Amino acid sequence: MRTAEIGQRFLDFFEKKGHTVVPSASLLYNDPTLLFVNAGMVPFKHYLMGVEPSPWKRATSIQKCVRTLDIEEVGKTTRHGTFFQMLGNFSFGDYFKKEAISYAWELVTTPQDQGGFGFDPESIWVTVLGPGFHPDYPEGDIEAKETWLKVGVAEDHIQGRSLKDNYWHMGIPGPGGPCSEIYIDRGPEYGREGGPEADEDRYLEIWNLVFETEDLSVVRAKDDFDIAGPLKSLNIDTGAGLERIALLLQGVDNMYEIDQVYPVIAKAAELSGKRYGADHADDVRMRVVADHVRSALMLMTDGVTPGNEARGYVLRRLLRRVVRAMKLLGVDEPVLPALLPVSRDLMSSTFPDILVQWDRVIDAATAEEETFRRTLSAGTTMLDTAVEATKSAGSRTLSGEKAFQLHDTYGFPIDLTLEMAAEQGLDVDRETFTTLMAQQKQRAKADARAKKGLITDTEAYTQLRTKGETPFLGYTDLSVPTTVTGIISDGVSVTSAPSGSVVEVVLAETPFYAEMGGQDSDTGIIKASGFDLEVLDVQRPVPGLVVHKVRLDGDLAVGDAVDAEVDPVNRFGACQAHTATHVIHAALRELVGPTATQAGSYNKPGYLRFDFSAREGLSPQLRTEIEERCNEAIHDDFEVSDTQMPLEEAKAMGAMAMFGEKYPPIVRMVELNGPWSRELCGGTHVASTGRIGLLELLGEQSVGSGTRRVEALVSTDAFHQMAAERALVNELTGILKVQPDQLTDRVAKLVAELKEADRKLAAARSREVLGRAESLLAKVVAAGPFDLVAGKVPGVSGSDLRSLATEVRTRLGDRPGVVVLIGGPSDKPAIIVAATAAARALGARAGALLRSAVAPINGRGGGKDDMAQGAGTDASGIEAALRLVASQLSARLSAED
Repeated sequence: MRTAEIGQRFLDFFEKKGHTVVPSASLLYNDPTLLFVNAGMVPFKHYLMGVEPSPWKRATSIQKCVRTLDIEEVGKTTRHGTFFQMLGNFSFGDYFKKEAISYAWELVTTPQDQGGFGFDPESIWVTVLGPGFHPDYPEGDIEAKETWLKVGVAEDHIQGRSLKDNYWHMGIPGPGGPCSEIYIDRGPEYGREGGPEADEDRYLEIWNLVFETEDLSVVRAKDDFDIAGPLKSLNIDTGAGLERIALLLQGVDNMYEIDQVYPVIAKAAELSGKRYGADHADDVRMRVVADHVRSALMLMTDGVTPGNEARGYVLRRLLRRVVRAMKLLGVDEPVLPALLPVSRDLMSSTFPDILVQWDRVIDAATAEEETFRRTLSAGTTMLDTAVEATKSAGSRTLSGEKAFQLHDTYGFPIDLTLEMAAEQGLDVDRETFTTLMAQQKQRAKADARAKKGLITDTEAYTQLRTKGETPFLGYTDLSVPTTVTGIISDGVSVTSAPSGSVVEVVLAETPFYAEMGGQDSDTGIIKASGFDLEVLDVQRPVPGLVVHKVRLDGDLAVGDAVDAEVDPVNRFGACQAHTATHVIHAALRELVGPTATQAGSYNKPGYLRFDFSAREGLSPQLRTEIEERCNEAIHDDFEVSDTQMPLEEAKAMGAMAMFGEKYPPIVRMVELNGPWSRELCGGTHVASTGRIGLLELLGEQSVGSGTRRVEALVSTDAFHQMAAERALVNELTGILKVQPDQLTDRVAKLVAELKEADRKLAAARSREVLGRAESLLAKVVAAGPFDLVAGKVPGVSGSDLRSLATEVRTRLGDRPGVVVLIGGPSDKPAIIVAATAAARALGARAGALLRSAVAPINGRGGGKDDMAQGAGTDASGIEAALRLVASQLSARLSAED
């Protein structure tokens, strides 16, 4: 049974059981606590927690998920995958254990010709919460066990396990409860007998049924938490691994060999000339390629671009691991343009957005591979240098610090370091490397824990949200009489706050726009009894709840009547900038192409920036065309309208949606002149584009691989900028005594003249510096078997000092000569040491001599055997430095004698 069919059977089964089929959320789901959706329940989290009322009593979905904690295990086991699809059925206070277990058993055991999965009931094992682990379940989850017995599971196929195995929570305060897992026995060839307790490779988990019963107040560990009390409603949250079910039904050994993944392995084998199944190490690499290609494809489809931080870094790591694995398989040519299309063809029937986003995806991936190949080239050069230094020091082991530096700073894979070092006859200090990697991972985990800790900060907001959402009235009203329904001080909900404190205030309704969708928050005041509160910021810490950060000039209490008043001038400016953002987006898609989709934005009164997907920058001509197109749209005064409609209807009409945003079933679509621009947007806008006034593009730049950014000013800010530029042009034309249309030519001519003057000055300075070579050579002295030219050249530094040393060394010809020159400013002496080929043959090494010479001047430096350079901070040691080099060279004669 193909993977897509398994998923469809799951949805069809639960739809017939009264569940609403909910489409998968984006992997970039807007949850501040997660990089990516990592479980099927994430889009339903706020419904399960009671933060928002669920629009359905029953729901089912196939959710795209990405987990990267086990990335190093990918390819090595049967069950670790970066991207996977989670089948789920959910009940929000409707059915509970008996129905959930009965549904699962029915679907899993019903013959395939009758719409089920057709697993042999004798192969099924289940686990439940065992006795003695939970105070509310002293004998274990008896109800779950009895229900499994009733549907037909043999008693000796039911195992009771601990809280670590059979109790579920989110790792934070919120819902929790016992769970029951379904396992399939793969047979004795896969491991020991004895059920899941004995071997979870032989007994493969396919489904976890979670019975949410309790509200947890504190969570310290998987099996260490405090219970605040029972949940208001009992919920069902299940997750079944689609890939795991597929590997069992397709009779393959692991999830990398199912129909949606294996063809990428076959392509990797074809490109490398290797045979899958012939060598374990090669098999692991091919499985890594297959998993990471699919994962990268899905992430890029959902809008992630390679970068150095957060989501972008994860994607970059996946793509580079693919290139690395293929290189270790012997493929040196670009591979992503050959591998990604295979995964595209496998996954696009299930996720048609892949085809829509394909051009942008393949451009970004190709650019990233090109960048990484340059990194590999540079890293290879650095590794060669490190290998040479290691051998010169008489060692046979490359330091772990150097290997870690290559890996961490330059992105050079440790696998390649090991392989290339071995080719040079060197080992690598893996112990030190592993220690440094572990320290880095600990720092990363600490950062992750710190970020995860922010969840606990939302507890006060979550409690207030359960009382109801905050209606936003600001589309039509800028002044609203309302009531204080909540006050939060230092993350804690309070009933009152004293004058002088800074707190967050929740209102029964609000005209204030909370920062969202790239639009900055409104400003204004909240009028209380006898004093005004300046609104410093407005945010939505949890969906549906608006909080206003204010500084109190009087005492405030929950229940107080207030008037909320938005600053109309600031709001109008925000509307101008936000509508201008839509104008720029439409102009980019029209002139650059449909792949120029939004990748982020920010706008505030008078200013906006807009990030979009593009592999190349905008030419000056194209920038001018985009600016002109935007101002044409402003001049044409397109009507700006908004319409509430079902999400699927808006998408069918071509409305652009922001990656990662969570959209409700009914959405707000903002249109500019009908079909020219259609976007899903909750922001505020002007009534027509003419009210923007004017738009000026300030510049364009790269903000990451495959992502560009434009910045612009609008309205009076744009006018003031243009006026300033005009004044500057007038001033320059006055100084240069030319007409404005002659200004460019005149400035270009001046720049050319300055460059020529600089060239002549540099040439003259070089002749002057090199003229000193003769006088220096006149002072040559014998130092052991070497001719030594040592001297001070005050004021000569940088490239001039290097050129002078090179010239003197050249004039020494075939003699065994060493040149030591000290120049630079008086407070920071610069030193250079150069050695002829004959001197090096006798053992004189410029780098070693320099390292000794910089000590008297309190300096540092380095270089190769032929030339080395450094600098210090103590000019009083110059003479000592020169003497030290001479004595070392002289000692060479004594050593030979």
